[in-house]
This record gives sequence, C-alpha cells and structure tokens, in this order.
Amino acid sequence: MSEIANSAYLDFTSYRTTSATDPLAAYGINPQDIKYTNSTINVGLVLNRANDPTELLNGDWATRQKALETLRENGTLWSTYGADTTNYNTVLNALTSMGIQVIGDPTGSDGYVTSQASRTIWLALDSSTFEQLFGTQLLRVGPSHDPDYLFWNGNLSLPDAWNVEGIWPDLWASRAISNLAGDASVTLPQGPQGVGNNSTVGLAYFAQEIGRYFYNFPTAWADQPTGAIGLIEPGVGDALPPDAEQSFKVLLDKFREEAGLSTLGSHYTQGASRQEYTGSAGERALDVGVVTSAAPGSEIGLYVGSGFGGASQSTTYTAYQAAFWDLLHNPGIISSSFIDEVRPAPNSPFWIAAYELFVDAALRNISVFSANGDGGSGDLTGNGITNQYSTYISTYGMLVGGTALSSAVQAAADSTLQEIIAAVAAGNSSVIWQLVSGGMTKLPVEGSANSTLIETVWNSYFLNGTNLEQGYGENNASSGGADPSHPIPWYQLAYGLNPLTADPYHEPGRGTPDVSALAGGGMDYKAPGENMKGIYDDYGTSAATPFWASLTAHLNADFAEIGLPRLGYANDLFYIAAVVAPASFNDITVGSNMSTFSMGGPISTSFYGGGTQTITPTGFGDQAGPGYDLVSGLGSPNATLLAQALAAIATAQYYHDTPNVLDLTETGNWQSSVDQSLLFQAVLSSNASVDVEFGGNPLNFPGQISDTFAWTTQFAQQTLQSDFSPTLVTMFDGQGQGPLLQSAVQAGDELNVWIGGSQAGTPQGTLSSPYGFVDFVSGETNSAIQVARPVAIAQTAEAADDQVAVLRMRQNGVDDTSLLLYRVDDLSGSINGLQPGDAGYEQAADGRAYHLASGRTFIGGPGYGEYGETTVLGVNAGDIIAMKLTNTTEGGAYWSFDQANETVNGQHVAHIWSYGLNTWGFDDTRGGGDQDFNDLVIQLDFTSASGSDWLV
Repeated sequence: MSEIANSAYLDFTSYRTTSATDPLAAYGINPQDIKYTNSTINVGLVLNRANDPTELLNGDWATRQKALETLRENGTLWSTYGADTTNYNTVLNALTSMGIQVIGDPTGSDGYVTSQASRTIWLALDSSTFEQLFGTQLLRVGPSHDPDYLFWNGNLSLPDAWNVEGIWPDLWASRAISNLAGDASVTLPQGPQGVGNNSTVGLAYFAQEIGRYFYNFPTAWADQPTGAIGLIEPGVGDALPPDAEQSFKVLLDKFREEAGLSTLGSHYTQGASRQEYTGSAGERALDVGVVTSAAPGSEIGLYVGSGFGGASQSTTYTAYQAAFWDLLHNPGIISSSFIDEVRPAPNSPFWIAAYELFVDAALRNISVFSANGDGGSGDLTGNGITNQYSTYISTYGMLVGGTALSSAVQAAADSTLQEIIAAVAAGNSSVIWQLVSGGMTKLPVEGSANSTLIETVWNSYFLNGTNLEQGYGENNASSGGADPSHPIPWYQLAYGLNPLTADPYHEPGRGTPDVSALAGGGMDYKAPGENMKGIYDDYGTSAATPFWASLTAHLNADFAEIGLPRLGYANDLFYIAAVVAPASFNDITVGSNMSTFSMGGPISTSFYGGGTQTITPTGFGDQAGPGYDLVSGLGSPNATLLAQALAAIATAQYYHDTPNVLDLTETGNWQSSVDQSLLFQAVLSSNASVDVEFGGNPLNFPGQISDTFAWTTQFAQQTLQSDFSPTLVTMFDGQGQGPLLQSAVQAGDELNVWIGGSQAGTPQGTLSSPYGFVDFVSGETNSAIQVARPVAIAQTAEAADDQVAVLRMRQNGVDDTSLLLYRVDDLSGSINGLQPGDAGYEQAADGRAYHLASGRTFIGGPGYGEYGETTVLGVNAGDIIAMKLTNTTEGGAYWSFDQANETVNGQHVAHIWSYGLNTWGFDDTRGGGDQDFNDLVIQLDFTSASGSDWLV
C-alpha cells in the first residue's frame, strides 16, 4: 500500500476556496459528532490508460478523426486507449479476493460504468471495506449535521501495482469556504450592475425562434433530421410527480405542438428505475424545451447516472459517464446544465478522474457542451476571489457562457442603453460599427422586435440601497474567467491567449467560456414547467448550453451531407473559424461579470437555500471586449456563417492537402511553402515604417495609418449576407486601408516583418496559414501586416470534381463592374507558361474562364450597397482560381496579380485585398482610387452547394 498524493478530502472538495488544511476546521465539525461505522459509499477507481492519447487529441481535427476511424474499424480503439487488459483483470481479481463488491457494467445500465474500455471499476463499500481498501476510515458526521455527510482524514492509499490514477466518490459534497481576499472591498454603483439587462419590456421566445430571429439559423434547418442529443439530468430523468396523469412523452408532444412543431418528439432515459421527481425537474424541463424546439429532428436522451437507492447519490459524474459510454444510442452530442460543487485540486486523483472522463468523450467522438455557470465571477462562493465550477471545465469540452439580447424595442425601455440609442439616432459611426460587430444587421428604424440591436454580458444584479437584489448568492450572471485548476488548452495558446484570473493571484489557466448565447437579462426562453405542463419563461446558461448543443446537431447533419464525420471534439475548429471567418461569431464587447464577495459586510443579499446574508463585494471579474474575452468567449453564433465556415475548414483538413501560405520551421521562423505571389496588407493604427524581408530581399515602405472604419475581415464577411442592410454597407464607404503591396516569393524564402522598428509576431499564424493568410502583429504599435494569397484554391466536398461553387458579392462602389473567374496553373498565376501581364495572358484567362449559372462567364455587380449571389460551374478539386474585375463605367481591368495591372511611379498597383476565408475586396479605380478595397467584395464557397443545399 502506498499513500496517494493529494487525495485528502479537501483535495476533493475545496481547491482555491479555502485556506484550511484540516476538514474538521474547514467545515466546523465537532469531533464528538463523528461516527466511525455503519456508513456506505460507492467509489470509482480509474486505472491508467494503456497508451497516452494526448498527441492524437492535440493534432488537427481531421487527423484525429481519421485516426479514430481507423482504430474503430480495426477494433483496437479501447485496447489502445483503455486500461491495460492484464492490469484491469489483476485489479478485479484482487478486489474479489478482498471480498469487495464490484458494481456496474460496460453500458452503465444500472447507472455505473465498469469496463476495461472506460478503465473504471465501481465499488460498493461500507465502513469496513473502505478502510480495508484505502487504509483510512470512512467518517460520518451526525447528528447535528447532515447524516449523509461522509469524509475521511488524511490521504488515501492503494497498491502501486494496481496503476490507479483516478478516484471518484459518488458523493454530493460541498466545498469549504474561507476568505482568501483579505480586506479587499469595492463600493458598487446604485442600480443595475450590468448593461442591457434592465429593460421594462420583457420578451420570451421558443428556442427555434431565438435561433431564427437573432442567431441566423438557416430556414432549412427547421425540418432537418438531426442526431440524438444527450442531456445530463442526474437523478430526475423523465420522472414526473406521483399524481401525473399523462406520460412524459405525451407532455413532450404537447409542448412541441405549442412551439409550432408539426412532428412528434422522441426520447429515452438511462437509469429510469432509480430516478426520482426532484428539485432538478425544472432544470430538466428547460433543457428538454430548448433542445426539442431548436433541434426538433433530434431524439433526446436523459441520463440519470447512478440514480437513487442504497449508497447511490446520482452525481453529475456518473451521469456524464453513462452518457459517454452509452453504446446503444451513441449520442454525438452531450449537453449538461448541472455541476458538482466540489473543486478537485489539480493532479489529485479526483481531478484526474474528471479530466480523463472527458478524454473518453473525445475518443468516443462526442461533442460536449457544459454550462459555465450563472454566478458571475464569484460563482456564489464567498471567498472573495474569482471562482468557477471547475470539475468539468475540460480541454475536451465546450464551455458556454451567457448573454443578454436587446432588440430596439427592449433597448428603448432600458435605462442602461439610452446613450447607445441616442448615439445610433445621431448616426454615431463608432457606436454603429461596434453594434454591427455584435450582430446588428439593420439600423433600428429598419429592424423590429425580432432583430438584434445589441448583445451584452448577462448580468442582472441590481443594487437598491444596501440590498443587492437578484444578488451574488443566486444565479443571475454569466460566469467566466481563467480556471487555474486546468492548463491552458493548446488551441487557446494557438489563438494567442494567456488567460489569468482577475483576482490578486493572477494565476494562469484555461480560459472560459468558449462561446456564449442568450441566457437572460430581459429576454427568456419559453419552456415547459418542471412537471412538463404549461409554458413558462426561463433563462440561464442552462438554456444557452442546450441551445449550442442543438446548433451543433444541425452542424453534424450539414457535415454528413458533404461527406464529413460528425464534429466530436472540435474545439479547435471553432477557434480556427474565429480567426479566418470572424463573422461566424457576434462579438460581445459590452458588460462584465463582476460578483466576487466575502462574507459579512455592508451589503445584504439572498442565497439559495440560505435566506438573506451580508457580504462585502471585492470587485474582481472580467470585462467583455473585442475578440475573445473571459466573459463571452468567442461570442455568440451567426449560425449560417458559422456552418459555412466550419464546413469549409473541416473539408480542407479532411480531404485536401493544400500548401500553407507560410510554414513554421523548427527554429520558429516562417518561410514560404511554395513559389507564389503574396499580398502584403498594412493595417496600421498610426503612421509607421514597414520593413518586410523575404529570401534576403527587402520590401520597405512608409506605412500610412488606416482609416478609422477601414473594413475588417469580420465586417466584410458580415456584408455577405442577403439580409444585411445596404445602408450599413454604404455608411462605411471610402474608408481607406493602409498600404498594399504584392510580390513574388520563392519556396523556402524566410519572411520577417518589422513595424515601426519592432519585429512583428504571429500569435494566430498556425491557425490561419492553412486558410490563406498569416498576420504579423506588432503589439507595441497595435498594427499588423497581413500576408495573404490573392487566389482561391478549390477545396470541394469530398475532393470531388465538376462541382458547383457559391459566389457571394456585395458592391460598395458606384461604378458598374463585371467579374471574371478563371483557372491558373500555379500560385503565381501562370497559364500555359504565360505570366500575368504577358502578351496573350488576357486571352488565355478568357479561355480558362468558369461559367456561371446564367451560362455567361462574366457577372455584373449587384449595384451600390446591394447583395448578389450566383453559382460557379465546373469547379474541380484543387483548382487555383484567380479573378479579374472590369470597371465598365470608367474602363480598366484589375487582376488578382498586380503584374497585369497598371503602374504608378514605376510600380504595379495591387487592386485586391484578402478578407479571410476565400473572401476578397476589389478597388475598381485606376491607380487604386480611395484604397477602401470594398468596391466589390466577393466570396467563394466550395461546399454549401453540395448535399441538400441547406446552407445556400
């Protein structure tokens, strides 16, 4: 027997919530109340894996999908990544010889999963066998405490030869809390603590309406068949009150009818024999109401976990494990609105058990969405610092935060939004620009109650005198921040993040949430009551999470249509989409989640189950801001644009071997992957010299500041929506970009960039380089040089030939234009040996022109401010597609390659600007005109026209 490090009771319950080291002191236990006998507990032992899957899971999505598919087909997935079979059997035999009862089976039919594949052996222990197994006593507190309060003193012990790395007690336990913030305090302002959460006009919608009105769900998704979604519902399942007169199925179908659905629902329950109608029924009803509305084509699985009976306590851990190991229904998506209050210490056996549980989900190719919590930055914990429900904050799951949505109607009745309303009415470009980045597609005069004006952080706290209404002890704000109990995931590091806790400890850790969606603040979800009867308004990240799960069920259906496997563990794909197709997310830039507090003080607030108590706010939390932040993550979804982007990214990874724009060498330098022509796009916040060096050749120029509203990648992509207002497009006309140059580089040329004398870095380069560009960023000058290709490479669904591509256009130039798309032989633009600008090149390009749906090869611009869309025929996998824009009003043709364009001061003029994933903008005036590069913005989409055309 060897003592297991970090296996004390407080290592299970109370990491970063208390400074106490002894459970008696931490929980105020009187030694006279301790009982040493007649207690029972079920405990899971988690064995080491036969092999470490970290390298596989940290590879790109397509690589791990293919590797997992091969292992499944060979029947070797779990002999490779489950427990070593000999070791597993050795432990089982040893336990049997000790007279210890093993419970559970490989499918979790009784609520416990015991198998070599899951590496888990569940045990039913009494006081005697607990001490026999772990070498320490199982203690019980009573009678003045909860009679089910079980704990142990000191560390646990087990034989080294068993190779047990994880332990999980099936035990609802609470964290111990003490003040870790000293005398920190802040004075809160009176009134609303959040922005955009205080409208006197309340609205509520069914989830599919929220998706359609506010998150751009494609119309075709309404009738789309989607796969099973598993819901974590510990203990309750589909249980109804004892006097219920109708079945859960009948009540589910009645709710669907109320939601306007014409089809019947379907559900199943795991562990139904041990479920009970508990206080969790309201949470269950909300989960079910959101999913059955937002993904009506999905069967719903309700995972009870260990249930109730004997020593079973139906913990969230057992429900997660049952869902992950459901070999009968095999749900591709799991959503959980439940947490465990315990806070396992990093690298404790309890932390390892929870961490490896989500590794199982990743290996089972399951997408997991977990609510990030509703308690703001303090997460209902009076220790004075930032907290999170960290048990299930995994690298291999998506964490969902909460927002508040305000339509123009609601904003007009919200005191916190009056300045924004006035600014919009006055035509304040800065405010309108910010609102557009957050998802506004129409000015309020053009919009309605069913369109977004602003989306902010969900924070419904309200101070009235010394009373904090809807206060810090209840679920009224989105949680978030850095979780120092978990390492920063590789995809967040690749995104350029280094999350730190907002409290005085400034500890690094996994950034949360990953994404967000509507959770409250004045707009709610329509859901059935806890008994599944009636229609009620409900809210929380407990609604945002199944909403994201439902969205992903639609994404999986879209993937299947174009020959892709389901997403499974795909966190990296979402982060890549945020870099190369940022319009996929509405950027939440307003609000905070500050709610940290210590107990005792001048402010009174209510607590769940604890009446009213006094607190001292300590003022630690995170603010929303541009891009990823520790309150809203990447943002909320623009579902259509996100689906299009993910399909393109996944197809490129899975079916194509396209050379990166630049390769990162082992020495940390960037070099050109091939001979190619590249754009050097300057995005400068101030005038600064720019020095680019490649292959020993310098490219130096004085950098002129970009105009305030020069089009960003996000804005350009947002305009490529048919319902995006032309008024918003033309409002930002004539905004000049920084200097643009184009140059040929050779394979192996190393690239280095200096801006204002400072060498620029590439914080997101590894994510963007496979998709057409790399940004060289100078933190000192807040500027960038974007190195991009001027051509598209056709990455078609299943790498098929003779395909149809979707061409989207937005015109922001007043002159009439026409566009030609043509195929070239290489990334330098040659055609049969002719280079751009050579005699005969234009005729060769005409001979390589693609035909459009109209039968022509040229398409005219749709008109000033307007949107247009058509299809391109005969596209083959791997085609390199270049462009020529002709100004038919003033004359002049402008090519993807500047060698074919006019010269000014002896230098060829580049007329095309890359706006991310297969998206470009042209300037249509000789000499470069106003350099806004949005006279015609185009996008080529090689996957959406495949399959059932759900995304066209």
